[in-house]
Amino acid sequence: MKTAPGRRFALMTMGLGMAAGAAGLAALHDGGARAAEPSLLPPEAKSLEELTARLSRAPRRRDFKTVPMILNDPDQWDHAALSEVIAYRGAPKQVWDNTGIASPWLNVMRNSLNAQVWSFRHPDFLIVSATHGTAHLALFGPAMWEKYQLAKLTGGKFQSNTLIAEQKGAAVDPKDYENSEGAFSPHDNSIPALQRRGVVFLACHNAIWELAERLIATEVNPDQLSHDALAAELTNHLIAGVVLTPGVGGTLPELQRGDFNYVNSG
Repeated sequence: MKTAPGRRFALMTMGLGMAAGAAGLAALHDGGARAAEPSLLPPEAKSLEELTARLSRAPRRRDFKTVPMILNDPDQWDHAALSEVIAYRGAPKQVWDNTGIASPWLNVMRNSLNAQVWSFRHPDFLIVSATHGTAHLALFGPAMWEKYQLAKLTGGKFQSNTLIAEQKGAAVDPKDYENSEGAFSPHDNSIPALQRRGVVFLACHNAIWELAERLIATEVNPDQLSHDALAAELTNHLIAGVVLTPGVGGTLPELQRGDFNYVNSG
């Protein structure tokens, strides 16, 4: 099922203007904007470079006091940034359905990037991570991991969020893309490294809401926050560069209508 390109582009443009004009509601939080890090984009990736620049300018609201169970207003998620992703004109485009924090999800996305960029010569190839399940825990910073004891929810696989930590491969000259210990090898499997290659990580409001419910039920709620306030605090502490969606499951069809190829990482 496809939407008429002209009508879809007009709707996206209108949505971007509405979101950008919502003064105060689109304030950037230091955890919501991409850090100024060296890019790992291929030199020929002009469309991907433009998308990355637009996403870095797109507002992220991270000042919520409360959030509802079902988001019904674009001001409640990263509408402008998400619209940019859905409307991306480069190709190919792939969305990975990632649910397990201990699965090799970062590694398989890295391998996909390597094959598309250097084997098939598609420098503008875009990967989007539709992140939910326990994988979503990786999208929270250290403060939330410590305060809400998130390591306990990983089944003993993680003591801290190592997936946002810089890996040793990041120190190797990225010009040597064949280096087996370099920036494009398994020695640089991290969320920031993939973001530097243009990968977009989508956060799921539904996953956040359900995590808040679980924390309250297990009495891991030191401030005795209400459900909607705890979900807001988690939302406000998503890591840099993440794009918040009203729900990953419901966002997948929007991406597929935008010609994204679906992959389930298992």
